[in-house]
Amino acid sequence: MHTREMLSLLKEDFFIPDIKGQTKDEVLDELVQPLIDNEVIKNKKLLLNTLKQRETLGSTGIGKGVAIPHCRTLTVPDIQIVVGLSKSGVPYESVDQEPVHLFFLIIAPPKEESCLYLPILGALVEKLNDDKIRKQLLETKEFNGFVQVIAGGE
Repeated sequence: MHTREMLSLLKEDFFIPDIKGQTKDEVLDELVQPLIDNEVIKNKKLLLNTLKQRETLGSTGIGKGVAIPHCRTLTVPDIQIVVGLSKSGVPYESVDQEPVHLFFLIIAPPKEESCLYLPILGALVEKLNDDKIRKQLLETKEFNGFVQVIAGGE
């Protein structure tokens, strides 16, 4: 499992404990903002267009209150993860039609030497399939607690 690599990519600056957006587009915009604020990317519109284009292939709302919007793009030099929590939930065209409470934005360059993009996606999906972990993540209000839940048992 690639939890350790995933944990190394989680950053407090990229943790949004209270997503304000009420639509898919608003949430995507909010998730991308820390990448702009921390000067990881320069062209927000280009990244948002790429993410929205990816959503047309099928919603990244994987069900059980979780969405993992993701894409490969030239706008980032290496893998980036932004986490957002929504207490009220957001309609996201999820496979189960339930509102989404946990968002994990994963952005990767077209080619990455570490080859971690897909393994991290897989590790994340595996973790989030656990009802107990999802519940604990939603109850966290601060970054360190969130990371501890993800790391649990590793």
